[in-house]
Amino acid sequence: MNYDTVVLDIEGTITPITFVKDTLFPFVLNGLDAFLDRNWGSSDLDAYIAQLREQAQKDVDNGLTGAVVIPKEGSSDEIKAAIKKNIQWQMAADRKIGALKAFQGYMWKDGYATGELRGEIYADVTPLLNKWRDSGKKMYIYSSGSVPAQKLIVGYSDKGNLTEYFSGYFDTAVGLKIEASSYEKIAQEIGENPSRILFVSDNIKEIQAAKQAGYQVVISERPGNAPLGPESKEFKIITSFEQLL
Repeated sequence: MNYDTVVLDIEGTITPITFVKDTLFPFVLNGLDAFLDRNWGSSDLDAYIAQLREQAQKDVDNGLTGAVVIPKEGSSDEIKAAIKKNIQWQMAADRKIGALKAFQGYMWKDGYATGELRGEIYADVTPLLNKWRDSGKKMYIYSSGSVPAQKLIVGYSDKGNLTEYFSGYFDTAVGLKIEASSYEKIAQEIGENPSRILFVSDNIKEIQAAKQAGYQVVISERPGNAPLGPESKEFKIITSFEQLL
């Protein structure tokens, strides 16, 4: 494979998918009450609540089952309870909604800053990042998690601060990861011919979309990832980044 630029997924590619489900998500759900109490009334928290409230109203207007309105008026306890119920509902549905991702990232930032959280990176990743950097390749991240959350995982990782390797970050603000147009936009934004970009992900639909956009693609098959179906057989599959060295 001959390429100049690399775009990496996070979950199931450079980070165990279990880290998100077993560490990051429980951190939000278990710590939500205390976090709201500790930050209640702050301008930062108010801004994130406003995003959740706006999304909640859209969900209710669209008739989504289980959607919870977050009131502007009422006691602090009533508003906090609505926020908690809304977040629990969204996370149970594993939604990739910007307002939820932003709030999660806001909570995770606090956890990383205190040392309670550390990003978990596969041991085979950093040697390849070094090789790519030494050979002049540009590296980017494209994940469904918000850009701030991406920076926290690689910036406060158990392999040290890895942000120095990456030239940029993309989330679903550029488009859904299963749509070819998203990859076309990324190529335009970084000024690279799609045919010179390698995309690595564990998700076959993302791989197919990137391929449709003209990217070179590799599937990451890690422990705990969703099983690959027969449609994956036409693509290169790796179980370790050592196979790209």
